[in-house]
Amino acid sequence: MDFFRPGIYEAMQHMSESVFVVLCQIVGTSQQVAIRREAMDIGEMVNKQVKSNDEVFEMMSGSFKEGFRLMGSDVDIMFWPNDHRVIMDMSQSEYYNTANTILIFSDSSESPPGFTLLLLLTPSRYREVRSACVRMNDRVYISSSTFRQLTCSAIVRNSTEHGPCGSGVRGRAEYDTAWCFVIDFWPHTASSWQDRCHSWPDPEVVNDIVRNGCHFVAIGHPLGPHEHEEWRISFSQAEYKLVHSMNHCQFLTYGLLKIFLKEVINLQSEETNKLLCSYHMKTTAFWVIQQSTLTHWCPQNLLAGFWVCFKLLLKWVYEGYCPNFFIPQNNLFLTKVYGSAQNRLFLQLHELYKKGLACLLQSSSIRSYIIDVLYNPRLSICTDESIMRREVDYDVELFGESSKVGATTGDLFGLSKTMLIIDQLIYSPLTYYQIVLLQKLTVSNLQRIAFVLHTMCIYTGFNKQMYIADRISCHMLKLAAKFGFVSDILYIAMYYFKTLRYREALCVIEMTKVKLAQPYLMYNGHVDRERYTEAVGGRSWSTKMRQAVAMGIELENRICYISELIPEQQSALQNKVPILDIPVFVMLHFLEFLCYRHIDTTLSQAALDELQVLVHHDQGLYVPDIQRDISCEILGICQQITGNLQDALYSYQQSLTQYPYNQIQTATQRRIHDLIGITLH
Repeated sequence: MDFFRPGIYEAMQHMSESVFVVLCQIVGTSQQVAIRREAMDIGEMVNKQVKSNDEVFEMMSGSFKEGFRLMGSDVDIMFWPNDHRVIMDMSQSEYYNTANTILIFSDSSESPPGFTLLLLLTPSRYREVRSACVRMNDRVYISSSTFRQLTCSAIVRNSTEHGPCGSGVRGRAEYDTAWCFVIDFWPHTASSWQDRCHSWPDPEVVNDIVRNGCHFVAIGHPLGPHEHEEWRISFSQAEYKLVHSMNHCQFLTYGLLKIFLKEVINLQSEETNKLLCSYHMKTTAFWVIQQSTLTHWCPQNLLAGFWVCFKLLLKWVYEGYCPNFFIPQNNLFLTKVYGSAQNRLFLQLHELYKKGLACLLQSSSIRSYIIDVLYNPRLSICTDESIMRREVDYDVELFGESSKVGATTGDLFGLSKTMLIIDQLIYSPLTYYQIVLLQKLTVSNLQRIAFVLHTMCIYTGFNKQMYIADRISCHMLKLAAKFGFVSDILYIAMYYFKTLRYREALCVIEMTKVKLAQPYLMYNGHVDRERYTEAVGGRSWSTKMRQAVAMGIELENRICYISELIPEQQSALQNKVPILDIPVFVMLHFLEFLCYRHIDTTLSQAALDELQVLVHHDQGLYVPDIQRDISCEILGICQQITGNLQDALYSYQQSLTQYPYNQIQTATQRRIHDLIGITLH
């Protein structure tokens, strides 16, 4: 395609601007992407410092961490025992205290580029590591295939093996969890990458990447001599930093490649729709940006950048060779894109290539926008991101992402340590986003400390200690409510109910009702934009958070908040779910019902009636679909308490038919079993 014929270049620039605008709608503006990334980063930063050396560390990776929120994208998480360290040279062992560090030697002498054997030098305390050990040539190696099998369902139950990961589903998200080992040194096989980085990325990014090493994930080379024992070098951490260093036009080009793969390439035929993956698209973008084929990445050149990437991908498919960005000798097409399948894929891509940029018309996401420009060549297109999104859109993004940032511990020591780390971070340079995210994290920690403290003092039995702890807990919860979401006030009501102060709890519930009834309230991303803007537009995020935003109620399953929900929390914990996620309006009526049971049974029944109407008739606004399991369960608990066993049985059965997001089925089945036993007697 000759972009530089008279008129063609100008038309392409116009179309590029149009695609830039639509990609900002689909992928996000630079500010939205920054919010997503910083939410991930601040959570990891705090959790990393909270954990001790002998704990398992985790790191988000893949497209979710990069800032994409595309439909159907999975969430990738890497886990590794932090007291295990890989070395490439025996001299590197001097950097570690072998009394508390398990050393593993990377032996790549017989492995293809990008792969290695892992030799266990010192005994591991982890059962999975010990069980995965195999003996070869009188040495003990860790078998990748055995280790992968043992850890596949360690995070998400009933996961299936998918490459080096365990793949499972929770809610609307598919999770890929990979257990791996970390190395603090840059691998020798990737040393040439540093020499290539003349124009991109910047030297400080290169140094940061090299300084932070990489990981080894549990999958071997399919044609290597030790496929079941080998481990693959993972550059996920480095890739995130490379994507982070892209300008927004480059990032959107990468996003367009992902969309083009899903909506065009993979729909050509069933024979070829699994040959290419989004990692190939990322690799293509990396090589094109580094080779500086396009000198100026801007909205007017977006399609030119896409076309250069597409041509490079076409060349790779023709040659059957896709070079890994860090280790070019590692062919990413090996065992997938070869033979007759390679020929078919090339012919399909070449047909798309012959159509020129018109091939993008096959993309359902951007087709209509391109057509608009083709039929309206004089159409004015504004690429100014500041007017593409309204203030409320960024609020929805920020508060939605903040709900994903939370404490990862349920013990007092870990929570206290988290508070100290937050206190230190407050005095470091922070963005406005990070301040809000830390504010939310502080609120969550205060709430959890309050309930843990109360539980601890019950066990001591000393009245004076209980009195002091109660005052501290009340103060913490009021402080959390002062700086948290509107919905955070309910934690005070929960605490009052737990400490038998039913009238005080009901006063808090009534106050919460008034606040939740405001027409400008933002809840789970739902909001009347005009009323919200009129009420809190232009005010600080901290103010909006306290006055106009509500979120679901999160109960850390290792902490007792309401004794009536202990079976559900225990069931969730057995299924590796750390948080019970309850709609705020369901919790409000639940607490109201529980409190009035001790004061006025008529009003208690009225609260139950309101809860029943909410659970049975809500259309997903106040009771999200993925929270219907716990909502039906709570309704059943209330009905059982009143003695309405038939309705309770129906509610529990309804809970079992919902998507098991909170993993409470064991508790539900036990409640059904007990109910049937009562009715039989």
